[in-house]
Amino acid sequence: MTLDSLKYQRILDERLKKHFSHYREVLILLGPRQAGKTTLLQRVFPEAQYYLVDNEPVRKLLESYDVKTYSTFIRPNSSVIIDESHLLNNPGRMAKIIHDQIPGVKLILTGSSSFHLKKGTQESLAGRKIDYNLFPLTLEEYLFQTGIEPEIQFNLFHNLFSNEKETIPKLYDLKAILENLLIYGLFPNSINHPQDRLYLKNFVDSIIYKDLLGTGLIENQRVASDLLKLLAYQIGNLVNYSELATKLGVDQRTIKRYIQIFEDSFLIVRIPPFIPNPRDAVVKSDKIYFLDLGIRNALLEDYNDIRLRPDAGALFENFIIIEVLKANLYMNANYHLHFWRSRQGSEVDLILTKGKEIYAVEIKMSKQKKNRAFMNKFPEAKFTSITMENLL
Repeated sequence: MTLDSLKYQRILDERLKKHFSHYREVLILLGPRQAGKTTLLQRVFPEAQYYLVDNEPVRKLLESYDVKTYSTFIRPNSSVIIDESHLLNNPGRMAKIIHDQIPGVKLILTGSSSFHLKKGTQESLAGRKIDYNLFPLTLEEYLFQTGIEPEIQFNLFHNLFSNEKETIPKLYDLKAILENLLIYGLFPNSINHPQDRLYLKNFVDSIIYKDLLGTGLIENQRVASDLLKLLAYQIGNLVNYSELATKLGVDQRTIKRYIQIFEDSFLIVRIPPFIPNPRDAVVKSDKIYFLDLGIRNALLEDYNDIRLRPDAGALFENFIIIEVLKANLYMNANYHLHFWRSRQGSEVDLILTKGKEIYAVEIKMSKQKKNRAFMNKFPEAKFTSITMENLL
């Protein structure tokens, strides 16, 4: 592996490298466009045959669904990457034929629409696939790829859960770095285009107005575009489907379907409320966060300095929720992410549960006291807080 390729190392590298040592199943890598899926796979599997579905001749060959045709360009016992496979009309059928009928093939698929790819592989590849997710960079990946840190130190869960937190002095201004990332996001190309608003606007236009609204899944592009902007204004707030439907002049079913499409397209993430006892349920609505804040801010064309913004706290909360989500998936930690709100409006930003483990995580830009209402109701829970000062 070259020094240049090491520069683009990701936390997920090792898990993907080991996949075919443990499994014969198809490796499916899901994630938003330009999150680095192709770069990662070509680095981890340098000997693999590579086929891009966006190339029309390749697409026609793959949509033949004929093992004889596949055998003309796919060798037995080889590694094969089929990039953007969600663009095929039946990716599951294609993958099943290759997996079952060409001996020893290590098949790798990527997709930037989990709706298309999961729908297209759920039935055909039942028991034959394992999904992984790749998102925009984590904070630690960003610090490594920009040369600020000499290696990736993925310590988020350790910092959250450890009783012995060690504050190591930094030789760089972490707060200033975070303030920049809260505005411009963590897509890998943001390193090559730092604070480039024109690049970010064109990137967002491409993702939303070409890839998403041009899929045919959305009938009313104006409503979908306006809905995305409303959600961008409301990050960290409870989702009120009725209110959104009224504002946009459509029914709630349309709002819910569009939000599901946004989530399947890796634009947003929904976090449900923590309801251990359904009889105690007060808040049943989800919260919505953006997978990347650069996209969120570009949608609103708001690049104001974080220190001057009324939404600074919401941006930091969004940032941390997504960092925890990435850590949970990359480390295969299997925590469930929730939030909690009492009848009186007392709230804990993030609740992590696994089995009988309950962690209450308060997210504030500066130090915060424990939420007594939550701790009184759930005395078995462990409480921690994340601020700009103790994040790393």
